[in-house]
This record gives sequence, structure tokens and C-alpha cells, in this order.
Amino acid sequence: MDEESSLKILCDALAKERGADPAEIAPGLDLRTLARSLVNVRPPAPLPPRLLKIQDDYLRQRAREKGIVNAMALPCIKESLGSRLSQAERICLWQGDITVLETDAIVNAANDQMLGCFVPMHRCIDNQIHTFAGVQLRLECREQMQRLRAEHGEDYAQPVAVPLVTKGYNLPARHVIHVAGPIAAAGVTPLLERQLRECYLNVLEACRKHAFKSVVFCCISTGVFAFPNALAASVAVNAVTGWLEEHPGSLDRVVFNVFKDEDLRLYEKLLA
Repeated sequence: MDEESSLKILCDALAKERGADPAEIAPGLDLRTLARSLVNVRPPAPLPPRLLKIQDDYLRQRAREKGIVNAMALPCIKESLGSRLSQAERICLWQGDITVLETDAIVNAANDQMLGCFVPMHRCIDNQIHTFAGVQLRLECREQMQRLRAEHGEDYAQPVAVPLVTKGYNLPARHVIHVAGPIAAAGVTPLLERQLRECYLNVLEACRKHAFKSVVFCCISTGVFAFPNALAASVAVNAVTGWLEEHPGSLDRVVFNVFKDEDLRLYEKLLA
């Protein structure tokens, strides 16, 4: 089945779940955008097997189309930046789309509900990761949060800096580590800075617990969470390099993934 036919079947089914006609939801919208938007707003729920296969086949083809990048094959900063850091052979800096990286785990900058971004076509990393993982990711996140609420109460929200590990589903990454970073909209405080450091340290400990050998970090708490980019980068680099020095055999590759040119320049300066 070609992509257009697959997406039409998927969009028709997702629209009918909402009691609507796809043409009425967004007239003239291309099928890729419509499919993504319908998935973005969809509550966590399983798909029928036939539709799930259509979704999975499409998303895996999209991953191949975008170009899968093996994190273990990326040049370390000792090679790319001539870095003299003690852990330079275990650290990489890479600019690009985190959803194309093949690795044991990628880190998602999530919110405390852990269900992904529900804003159609939003450019945040939470939306990107849930979009290209597929509907299974939101469903697993809900299931894990339901177990936590059964233990801690129905109002439970995931605390800042406490990771939640899931499968990666249709992503090249085998797992996703979701973590809610601190929100610095009112300004940075020592507490928020400490919480951001704990995000990185706790994710690294989760990797050690699950025997992951490679992990890719996004720029946690920057963007809509308003943590200043330069300070966030400094906290990230200091936390990761310090942890790697203390745990020499735990991880083979830690990748700092940046999207903006501004962040690339900041990390280059810190890691050189």
C-alpha cells in the first residue's frame, strides 16, 4: 500500500474516533500534517491491529526517509573538537533531529503528566518524540502513570528530575527516558539550578540501572521552560562529565543533542 492510501485510511479512522470527517477537520491540509495533528490530540488508547500496522509501517518508512544516525558512530569530542576533557572519548556533540538517532535511549523533556504534547504540530521535543514513536508511547506513559497514581494517589504528578523509562516503539532509539525539568519563567534560583543538575544525574543513573550503553540528551528546560541556554548548557556539561568520571565503565557514549545554532556554539565552547 502506498503512503497516500495508508495515511488516508489512518486519518479517516482517527477522525471518526472524534466523530468527524477528515475533510471537515482541516480542509486542504496535507495527509502527513493531518495524521500527525490527529495523533497529537488523541487521548492515550490502543489502535486496532490493522491501523497499528499501517501507522508503524508509515513511521518506520519516515525514519528511513529522514536518515537514521547511529549514535555510536558519531565522532567523539576528542576527535571533533580536539577536546582535552578527561571523558572526551565518551562524549559527542550533535546538531539535528533527535528522533533519527539510533541509541539505547533518548531523553525527552516532558511535563509532569508524562503524556506528551497535545498541541497539534507543536515544535517542542515532546511533540516530536511522541509523533514519531507512535500512539503506543502515550499509551505506555499513561499505564505507568496509572500505576504510580494507584500507589501515590490520584493527584500524583511526576516530580521534577524523576525519570520515567519507556520503550521507543517506532523511533530508532530503543527507549525514551522522560524527565520533567524545572521551569524558570520567574527566574533562576539555586533550587532550580540544582533540580536541572539532578535531571541529568538521575537520567544517567537510570541508564546504569537498565544497563544502557548509550544515551542522547536534549537541552532540558530550555525553550518554553525558560531556563537560560548558557546556564543550562553549563549545568548539563558539568553534571555529565562529573558523573562519567565517577562511573568509568557505565556508559560508552553520551551525546549532547542540540537543535539551535546558539546551543551548538555554547556546547562547543564548554566541551572544547
